[in-house]
Amino acid sequence: MLRSNKGFFLLELLLSLSALLMLSLYLLPLLMELRNQSWQLEIENTARKLMYEELQAKLIESQTFNNYSIIRNKVEYQIIWNDSVSAGQKEVCVKVEKNAFLPEFKVCGALE
Repeated sequence: MLRSNKGFFLLELLLSLSALLMLSLYLLPLLMELRNQSWQLEIENTARKLMYEELQAKLIESQTFNNYSIIRNKVEYQIIWNDSVSAGQKEVCVKVEKNAFLPEFKVCGALE
C-alpha cells in the first residue's frame, strides 16, 4: 500500500543534483570566456578612446609630441608618437603590452 510522502525521494534528489552539476559544468567555461572577451573589448575601446583624445588634443594645442604611459582600470596603455610614412605626418599609437591575462593590442591613427 502506498504511503503519503512529504519529502523528496532520494533518487529524485540525486537526479536533480546531477542534472544541475552537468549544466553548471557546461555553462561555467562559457561564462568565463564571455567575461574575458568583454574585458578585452573594454580595453580595446579604452585604447581607441585614448588615441582619439590624444589626436584631438594635438589638433587643438600644438604641443610637443611626447611618449608616455597611462594606467586605467589596472591596465597600462603606452602612447607612442611616430613619423608616418605618408606625407610626413605624425601618427599616434596606443599599445597594451602582452601579459598573462591580455594579448598584445595596438591601435594607431594619423594626425591630419
